[in-house]
Amino acid sequence: MFLLGFSLVALADEGMWLFNQPPRQILEQRYQFEPSDAWLEHLQKASVRFNSGGSGSFVSEDGLLISNHHVGAGDLQKISTPQKDYVRDGFHARTPAEERRCLDLELNVLQSTEDVTARINAAVPKEADSTKAFEARRKVIAEIEKESLEKTGLRSDVVTLWKGGAYHLYRYKRYTDVRLVFAPEVQTAFYGGDPDNFEFPRYDLDICFFRAYENGHPAKVKNYLRFSPTGPRDGELVLVSGHPGGTSRLQTVAQVANDRDHALPFNLANLKRSEVLLGNWSARSDENARRAHGAYFGVQNSRKAFDGMLAGLPDSELVLSKVKAETDFKAQLSGRAVFADALACYDKIAEAEKIEAAQMIRST
Repeated sequence: MFLLGFSLVALADEGMWLFNQPPRQILEQRYQFEPSDAWLEHLQKASVRFNSGGSGSFVSEDGLLISNHHVGAGDLQKISTPQKDYVRDGFHARTPAEERRCLDLELNVLQSTEDVTARINAAVPKEADSTKAFEARRKVIAEIEKESLEKTGLRSDVVTLWKGGAYHLYRYKRYTDVRLVFAPEVQTAFYGGDPDNFEFPRYDLDICFFRAYENGHPAKVKNYLRFSPTGPRDGELVLVSGHPGGTSRLQTVAQVANDRDHALPFNLANLKRSEVLLGNWSARSDENARRAHGAYFGVQNSRKAFDGMLAGLPDSELVLSKVKAETDFKAQLSGRAVFADALACYDKIAEAEKIEAAQMIRST
């Protein structure tokens, strides 16, 4: 996937798009930019997914790749010892022989995408209840992934899009020999600490360099991104390629209300408890701090993200626009037999949200 936006202009324009479904018309009409198939393939194959979570990009033909420091922090932590803390002290391989192999890091590079929606939907009996439908769907997905792996040798994952509106088969080239090349000490990578995180601009060196290997040698890659010494100019179109999480744009009004009133407060309470516990435990010794670093950082990041979500949901304009959009859409479905099931889903979702809310209330 890739993100679209203007550099240095907050929320001027944005979107999240699939490589096989780029917004060609928008790019051409608004920015006079026409991405070719070859250009999109180059960007796709220069982008790297970390199985530990996060994205990166190849930046040389010899398998060198760059990512954020926090993306690589878990792998730094795993190769650290009480005597040598790579998160705290950083690392610099002066020669290829000094590059440190990561313990269990896997990199995935997307090679191709195939729409398998029709096959999966056809495998689910029309009258099946939710349990049987889930089992049938899981069975055919496993078959598709197994067939693809045996045929291509590539990692094959069926990805659910738009909450089951489509299913795409993603085929990835895998790199399991990944070595650390460079990481700054955490005080440089995370300068400004927690208060400056999620802020712009930030003044730090939030990077890590790794290298992918094949058969004991640096991987030879055709597609990689080149470094720009000037960076993007103000007002310039910027595309960010990576492996993002999901969006909440398809949530119903009932789901948004449950997030605002129950789910986010419930999750925030748990996160803040964990943050206090991990912070206190880390303060007892340097070794505790080293061992807890990844979990502590993740909890703090999630807490800030959820705080921001909760702060935005009471915004009357945001909620009212969601209510209006859903009301208008329901009106288009109403009275048309072909859309009866889709319209009924809103009531089913609302009922499920009530059950989830009750469970969270009982757990607090």
